[in-house]
Formats: sequence, C-alpha cells, structure tokens
Amino acid sequence: MDANNVFFLENLEWFDESGQELVHRLPEEGSGEIKYGAQLTIRESQAGVFYYKGKAVGAFGPGRHTLKTANIPLLTKIASIPWGMKSPLRAEMYFVNLKIFTNLKWGTRDPVAFKDSELGLIRLRAFGVFNLQVVQPVLFINRLVGTQGIYTTAEIEEYLNRVIISRFNDYMGETIDSILNLPAKYDELSEGLAGRLHEDFSHFGINLTHLYTNAITPPPEVQQAIDDRSRMGVFDDMNKLMQMKAAMAMEKASETDGQAGMGMGTGMGLMMPAMFAQYFTGNMPRSGENAQQPTTTPAQPTVNCPDCRQSIAIDAKFCPQCGHQQLVYDQCAKCAKNLTPNAKFCSRCGTAVEQKPLSKSCPTCGNDNLANSIYCNECGEKL
Repeated sequence: MDANNVFFLENLEWFDESGQELVHRLPEEGSGEIKYGAQLTIRESQAGVFYYKGKAVGAFGPGRHTLKTANIPLLTKIASIPWGMKSPLRAEMYFVNLKIFTNLKWGTRDPVAFKDSELGLIRLRAFGVFNLQVVQPVLFINRLVGTQGIYTTAEIEEYLNRVIISRFNDYMGETIDSILNLPAKYDELSEGLAGRLHEDFSHFGINLTHLYTNAITPPPEVQQAIDDRSRMGVFDDMNKLMQMKAAMAMEKASETDGQAGMGMGTGMGLMMPAMFAQYFTGNMPRSGENAQQPTTTPAQPTVNCPDCRQSIAIDAKFCPQCGHQQLVYDQCAKCAKNLTPNAKFCSRCGTAVEQKPLSKSCPTCGNDNLANSIYCNECGEKL
C-alpha cells in the first residue's frame, strides 16, 4: 500500500472503461492491506468477491458495503514491523462484470472432415458468434481467473472457440446428412449446439446465452461442383420451357386465317399429340442434339378425298380436311355418300343400299384384301 494511505480508509470501486473486462482486481498488482471499515461500492451490473487471508470470505451485490478486517490503521503498521512494515493480513477485492458480452467470434481454424451423403467426404469451414455471461462469480474466479489482476474476453474467447468447434463437429455429424440441406437448418443447428455447450460453460460459472451460425462453407472445388449441379437443373428446366414455347407458337400460327392457316392447323392436329407425348416422357431432343441433322421421309402415295377432293395419304382412315371416313364399304348409288359396312340405308338421302359381299379384289393388281376399301391399298386403283 502507498505510504500516504497508512492512516486513511479505502473507498473501493471500479469502472469498466474498455467494455471487455470480465474481472478486475484491486489492487491490480499483488495483494493489499485493506483496512477495517473500508467502503466498497458495487454497481448494478457488477458483483464483488472479497478475499481475506487467501480465502473468499464474502460476495457482495449492488450497493455500498463496509469491509471488516484486522488491519487497523497505524496499529497494524506498528505490529507489522517484523514483516518489513507489511501486514501479513493480506486482502483483495475482485470486481466481476455481470453484463452479457456479445459478438464473440467462433470458427474453424482448419477445415473439418464431413461425410456428405451426396457429395462424399468433404472438408467444411464454419463461422458464427456467441454471447456469454458470468453467472457464478466465485466459481469463475477460482477455476478460470485465478490470481490475475485483469481478465478480459480476449483471454477466454480462444479457449471457448475450441470448445464450440469440438462440439460442433460431433453434433453436425449426427444431425446433418448433406450440406445441400443446411440453409434451412441453421437455427435448429445453433439451438442444438448451444444445448450441448451448456454443461461445458457452466463448469466455469459462465452461461452461453446465445449462439449463432453465420456460415458453413465447403472448399472452392466443392462449391464449384454444387454450382455446376444447379446449372444442370436450370438447363433441364429451360429445355422444357423452350419446348413448350415452341409448341405454343406453332399452335398460335395454326390459328391464322386463310388457306395457309388451314394447312398448318391440319398439320398441327396430326403433330400435336406426338409432340406432347414426347414432351411429357422426356424424349424431346435437347438443344444442340441433332439440331443440324435434318431428316427426310420418303414420299408416300396419295389419293383424293371423294368429298373435299384434297390430297391425302393412301392409307388414311379419315380425311384431315373434312373428316370423312376413307375406309368404307361402298358409296350411295344416288348421292355418292360414303357408306359403312352393313349399312341398309344411306345416312344422307335414305336410299336403300344393295348388300354386297364383304370381300372384293382389285381388278388391276389382284389384291383381294379390300373388304372395306374403295381404293386398292397396293396400286391405288379405285374399285
């Protein structure tokens, strides 16, 4: 103690100017000769622990307190002559900061191995922040601070970071199967990890009030693989979109007026079912596949529809222009209306139909498989 304070009582108080001190001891260096009747002032965000003769003899909450020791001014100084004018009745006052210390960093120094169910064995880095608070001052001083004069968050942050990472590795391996599912589980991961760390922190008299996970990132090559996988999915969706837009454009073009629109509408009527069947089964060619390889189909023999006289394929069952059935048994002798097999009267004029045998042959080529045809399916001759 200072020689000027031999006859005066102490007034002990402390203010945390840095905002980072967990514990501050008075005196800061060595021990003191705190006298009987010294006054102690504790703020709302503080707690005081009084050590006398090497033991914690009292804990103090907010308010003004009077300390009692055997160090009597002047008398103790005289009695301490054999000890070099230093009283053997040593005393220290520890001020403990009880506020919540926020924005303490945690994160992996080196990547940790993780077995991903989809990507295999990869290495991850994790980063976040946590908040802590001293809840048991005496336990905190005895187990972590010791006899240090000043103890700050910087001195405990590195140790707690290693504890968090150790628990994080175990917990993530038990709860997460793939990092592709991580974005939706950050809150769940943080809450579960904080629960596991509660016992580790309480061992030192401190409480982990909050823990947040900011990012869990794989190495650049794994990120590139994830990006490539996402692009492939986008390309597949774009391919389907382009197929649908092409079909819609062709359908719109078929609705235009005039003979050209009629012809395109007829073609679309024949093509649309096949196009949509290929679309929904995923058999449409992708962009770039055989795009430069036009296909040609051999010309098929055609005949004229007996009703609208439009050219149609020789084996067509219905006319794509007027819808008339082409595979018929006979025609009405009065109005030339196509007749179906076994018809007894014409559906147009009502004329009675003369019944004919169902089998007939082509007079030109001799083909006899023409029971329901008016044209030969071999040479195209009208029967």
